[in-house]
Parts: sequence; C-alpha cells; structure tokens
Amino acid sequence: MTKQADPSAGTSLWSKSEVRRGGRGERPSGLDRQRITAASVRLLDDRGLAGFSMRRLAAALDVTAMSLYWYVDTKDDLLELALDAVYGELEPTEADRAGEDWPEQLRRLATAYRGLLVRHPWLPALAGRYLNIGPNSLAFSRAIQQLVRRAGLPPHGVTGAIAAVLQFVHGYGTIESRFLTRIADTGLSPEEYFQRTMSLVDEVPGTAEVIGESKDIMAARGSDTVAEMLDRDFTFALDLLIAGIEALAVRG
Repeated sequence: MTKQADPSAGTSLWSKSEVRRGGRGERPSGLDRQRITAASVRLLDDRGLAGFSMRRLAAALDVTAMSLYWYVDTKDDLLELALDAVYGELEPTEADRAGEDWPEQLRRLATAYRGLLVRHPWLPALAGRYLNIGPNSLAFSRAIQQLVRRAGLPPHGVTGAIAAVLQFVHGYGTIESRFLTRIADTGLSPEEYFQRTMSLVDEVPGTAEVIGESKDIMAARGSDTVAEMLDRDFTFALDLLIAGIEALAVRG
C-alpha cells in the first residue's frame, strides 16, 4: 500500500496569517496568539507533551477548544509557537556585550541554552521536529553563528563547530533534565538520590567493579552538591570544545 504524503509536511505556521477562519462561533474577545502561546508553555511545563491537548489548553484559557482554531490550524501549530516562545528566554542579544571576546560570550549563551533545556523538559523532543524558523529561534541561531564565525575558522569548518557546541549542550541539557525529573518523582533531594544510587550500584556484582575503577576520577571531581558537580562537568567539557575551536582556527 502506497503511503500518501502528509500535506502539512514542510509547512510552518510562520507562513500563515495570525488570525485564521477555522474557529466556530464568535471569536472570543481578549484572546490572541500571545496569550495562547503563554498558556501553552505553562501547560507543557506542568503536564509535559503527553498531557498537552487542545481541550486542556482551552480550559486553562476559559474558552472552547474550537475557538482556538481562530488562531491556529492544528495542535502542532501550538507546539511550534511554544517552542519559539521559550527560545525567547535566551536573549541572544547578550552575545554582543561590549568588552567580551567570543569564547566568553559563547560560554554564556551555551550555558543559557542548557538552562532552557532543564527548565522546559519537553523542549528537547520538539527541537528539530519543526523548521524552527520563528523569530526567537532564528535570533538564537544567528547569535551562535556570529560568535563561531568570529573564531576565525575556515568557512567549511563553521557549521561543524556550531554543531559540536549545540549538540553537546543539547545532549547534556536533555540528560540533565531527565535526571532531575526522575529525582523529583522520587521525592528525594538530588544528594539523597545520588547517594542511594551509588549504594545500590555497590551491591551489584560486575557493576560495582566497573564503577570502582572510576572512583578515583569521581573523587577528583569533588564531593560537592549534585548541582555543583553537574556545573563543573559542563563547564570543563564546554571549555574543551572552545579550546578545540581555537586550536583549529590557528591551524587554519
């Protein structure tokens, strides 16, 4: 059986007008895309992707679900709006702060992106699912590109350097977000969860031996809070990436 093409594939809500004509009944007063988007972000933060629906969003806004179709065509439109909205938290214009060199600016923007992924655990599943051509997403992408360009890499290496930084931050932030979500579900503090996990590992044959081989490395990292350990690892790994970019730029 031949699979038919999805007519919505490759489209984006950014190519559509803000007010649609799909809603039923009179268009509700006081409702607009900005308010709908803000409510979508709050619902996603509270319920996650699995708990997000037009019905729940409409209830949060105290309108009918059909009234939302005055502003969006589909639930995907809402998710794309929410995705771009949270990218607005990054304030990429801060990358142009006077008196700072590009490595320091890149560190700050990368750290902000990590924080974004942790604050909004649903974001990683949506990043890349859409075209990501909303104004906030484009501003963030442009800021990263400008910073990496200033490193002096040959043109053919710029996209690879951008990918290295963004993929690292995306992966680190995603795993950190899932880790913290799991901890929250247990009702334990991060430190209690970490200690309990390490105690359980010590009781598992084979696993304990492998972990034991790494204990000197873990001890060297320090025994501060979980947040401090995560920050330290992230900072060092990001420094390694930036040092690599600088070294390749010198080689030309």
